[in-house]
Amino acid sequence: MQGIVIKSTGSWYMVRKDDGEIVSCRIKGKFRLQGIKHTNPVTVGDVVEFEIEPSNENGVINKIHDRKNYIIRKANNLSKQTHIIAANIDQALLMVTLAFPKTSLGFIDRFLMTAEAYHIPATIVFNKLDLFTNEMEDLLNDTIQLYQNNIGYPCIKTSVKNNIGLDEVKDLLQGKITLVSGHSGVGKSSLLNAIEPALNIKTGDISSYSFKGQHTTTFAEMHPLSFGGYIIDTPGIREFGLVDFDDREISHYFKEMKSFIGKCKFNNCKHMNEPGCSIIKAVEENIISPERYHSYLSIMSNDDIYE
Repeated sequence: MQGIVIKSTGSWYMVRKDDGEIVSCRIKGKFRLQGIKHTNPVTVGDVVEFEIEPSNENGVINKIHDRKNYIIRKANNLSKQTHIIAANIDQALLMVTLAFPKTSLGFIDRFLMTAEAYHIPATIVFNKLDLFTNEMEDLLNDTIQLYQNNIGYPCIKTSVKNNIGLDEVKDLLQGKITLVSGHSGVGKSSLLNAIEPALNIKTGDISSYSFKGQHTTTFAEMHPLSFGGYIIDTPGIREFGLVDFDDREISHYFKEMKSFIGKCKFNNCKHMNEPGCSIIKAVEENIISPERYHSYLSIMSNDDIYE
């Protein structure tokens, strides 16, 4: 039998068959050998084959199909191992807020470059429009100008309270496997529940002390959509990707830098402070935004820019 992993809880995996039946499965011991590099040999989004154990109604996963892509994070700050967040993703939807809580451009840029590295198309959703002042509207328009008009990332403006942009997000999700992420408190769960009420994903309040979200999702989970497709709801994640990247690769994952790569004076240019750097020149000429270049430098320097 074949199915798709929709949830992982320790050593057990919930597998959804094509007919909608959910089977609780474990993995054969040999798959654990594949977990040397990654802490989890099977992840949400994996297509697997399994057989039912004769003694009960549980399944045993005996084959994992090849993944078309996946996205990872560090297992923890002290570990060199990685944890696969999800696999076989058609697109990523990054939900952000410019206030209550504020999503930094550094976090957005880190997410986008990670999606680029793993060949996952990304869309940015700017949520909570109902809280915007005129001054914030200007900031929103400038931010969309940067990411959509200048770089090419689709952007959607939404408000659950005022029913803005929900149909647009629904159309985007239809028939696709979509990873949905963003800091805790940006309204992921509320927006998804508004689009698909049957999901009933737990929502959390914003801390009045820190104006940061309270974590409500502790692991990635895949939810089928009644109008076709799946969404993968992820925790408020800080440590995306970058675990195995060579720092010389980072510029390749900033879309607007690609056309300048290979045009520098030195072949091994890291585009940080070298003379004759084509990317630095493009920044000076406002072809590449200083904000994006600052994010690039912060990533290259391993600065913590993700709050």
